[in-house]
Parts: sequence; C-alpha cells; structure tokens
Amino acid sequence: MAKPFAWPVRVYWEDTDAGGIVYYANYMKFMERARTEWLRAAGVEQLPLKEQHGLMFVVVDIEAHYRRPARYGDELLVTCEIAERTRASFTFQQQVFRGSLEGELLVEGKVRVASLDAVSLRPTAMPKDLLLNSTTAARSAG
Repeated sequence: MAKPFAWPVRVYWEDTDAGGIVYYANYMKFMERARTEWLRAAGVEQLPLKEQHGLMFVVVDIEAHYRRPARYGDELLVTCEIAERTRASFTFQQQVFRGSLEGELLVEGKVRVASLDAVSLRPTAMPKDLLLNSTTAARSAG
C-alpha cells in the first residue's frame, strides 16, 4: 500500500494554550496546510484556480478524533489522502503523528471539501483532469 501524502509541522508557542498544549482548533490549521500542500504536489495552486477557472474549495464537513496532545516544540507529520471523491467534492482522511508515520497518532479526522463556483458559491463539478491527476500526483509526492 502506498504511503499517504505527508507534510511536516513544528508546534510553536502561538499554537498552544497556557500549558504548552496545542489548542484543539489548531489541528484544523495543520490539516488545512497539508491539504494545500497536497494540491501543490498535484500541480494545483488555489489562487490561479479561482482567478482563471472560477473555482474554489471550501470545507463543508469535518470530523476529528483527538487521541493524545501535541506540545510546544513537537515535530508533527500531517497526512492527507483521498477517502472518497465525487464530481464536486473530495473527502480526505487525515492523521497527525508525533515525529513520523511510525510515531504516536495524535489526531485523526475526515474533511469533506466541496468545489464551488467562485461567483455564485454553488457546487460545481471539478475539471476531470483535477480528479484524475491530483490523486496520482499527490500520492506519488507523499
């Protein structure tokens, strides 16, 4: 089985509460960064996608399960892989590990991202090449 795309993140003071523990909402930021880098690895930049194709992605559903806390200074690895896709959405399976893929699992979740028309904000189908190329390219980059 292929390894999922993974993006490293370091925990800074700004990510933590007064006790040096990562604030729960900041894991969503870490996951967002991994999804953005997953797209980049697939050759897709979001600003040109919006400006040239009138397409944008928005999170429409999220589920998270917190297992263990991350702390100030930790090196994390955030994974991103497609669990499901439709013509107008991706559902990503994401995990946050301490250190490496073999490290301690801290958080896991699913995030559904919809493709919207940038003007009307209505769901719209993604270009077929995005559906095909992003899966292959991002998987090989991870």
